[in-house]
Amino acid sequence: MHDNTITGFSKLTKDEKISWVVNHWTDQPTQAAQILKSFWHQEDDVQKVIDGFSENTLTNFVMPFGIAPNFKVNEQIYAVPMVIEESSVVAAASSAAKFWLNRGGFEAKVIGTVKEGQVHFSWPGKREQISPVLDHLCAFLRQDSAHLTANMEKRGGGMLAIEWLDLSHLETDYHQLKVTFETCDSMGANFINSVLEQLGQSLKTFLKNESGLPQHLRQVDIIMAILSNYTPQCAVKASVSCPVADLDNACEGIDGMAFAKKFQKAVRIAEIDPYRATTHNKGIFNGIDAVVLATGNDFRAVEACGHAHAANSGTYSSLSHCDLSDGMFHFWLELPIALGTIGGLTRLHPLAKLSLELLGNPTAEQLMQIIVCTGLAQNFAAVRSLTTTGIQKGHMKMHLQNILNHLGADADQQELARKHFENHTVSFTAVRSFLDALTREGTNAG
Repeated sequence: MHDNTITGFSKLTKDEKISWVVNHWTDQPTQAAQILKSFWHQEDDVQKVIDGFSENTLTNFVMPFGIAPNFKVNEQIYAVPMVIEESSVVAAASSAAKFWLNRGGFEAKVIGTVKEGQVHFSWPGKREQISPVLDHLCAFLRQDSAHLTANMEKRGGGMLAIEWLDLSHLETDYHQLKVTFETCDSMGANFINSVLEQLGQSLKTFLKNESGLPQHLRQVDIIMAILSNYTPQCAVKASVSCPVADLDNACEGIDGMAFAKKFQKAVRIAEIDPYRATTHNKGIFNGIDAVVLATGNDFRAVEACGHAHAANSGTYSSLSHCDLSDGMFHFWLELPIALGTIGGLTRLHPLAKLSLELLGNPTAEQLMQIIVCTGLAQNFAAVRSLTTTGIQKGHMKMHLQNILNHLGADADQQELARKHFENHTVSFTAVRSFLDALTREGTNAG
């Protein structure tokens, strides 16, 4: 049995990495190497940029890049770029966008853009013991980090506030500096983390030299300094509304009021049942993640923040809400979300840069609004399907092509299958049976 461990893998050339991987971990090394290299970008300069995004890069993993047109957000029309592999997501977002296009469209409002970070440290005192010098400390921290915040301040951002939190009742000697920031059009993670690490060192310097404190309080152990991806003060509210009567054609065979009541009940179930809420919110992130990815932003941070917000009451619950009053249908989503339109991959990745161009090169605030509206559209489409035709009807029709490809159907068989399943339920078994029948007919005819 050969040894599959290696030392110095990161120092190998790209070709050497591929050679080692395919020869140690695949059954057909030549074919595996060809597959990996077939997805390299045809332009070497572009590939070098992409390779630099991560370590030990072998190739590029292709995802579908689609467009959901007809999104009316705050009276402006957008064609929203979406990167996602799941069948029917882009179609659902497009359908919802078109549905609301002539019903007022989506309204969105930025609630705030403040981001947070923390310096976590161990200190043997209590907050009242630092209170007499706290103003002096904050002034020192700002001055000592001014070289890092100057450029952001020129853009209208910077460090906003510093708060000392005594959490020693939860963990022995545990304190923290809670710091808020404005990062303008950048997501700001690197800026925030650099400032926080500086604040940690500055805190050590200040306490060491503060003669007004007893000797045992001049020592501090910095545990870590890091931004928080939970940003409740950086959030957007997106909504749609219309008279209930305008929902009469929301789905064939059901009038507007019946649809609205059933829709509201479905959302209410997601508010009270964490099991349903998890899938309900996953549908919201089907839309959100797809645009976050397309624009080169961090979908893991966005999801972590959203799910933390969904649980802020102590029970995981729906992120969206619905109300029926005075003959009006109201559906809304309030979501904390931190995004950037400059920095990171937003300008380095060619498709991320193009995505922002397709959206009219929005500010970070505008992008926040577009993305949360896309999440609300996705949620509307999903709940509408669930409460009327069922989710599988549309989803499986979109998935039909994947099934046909998986079963190796040729072009003629695929065309016949698409026609057949226009009026039949799609399932893996049904498609396989249909193709088997075609094969038998062909054999008999032969």
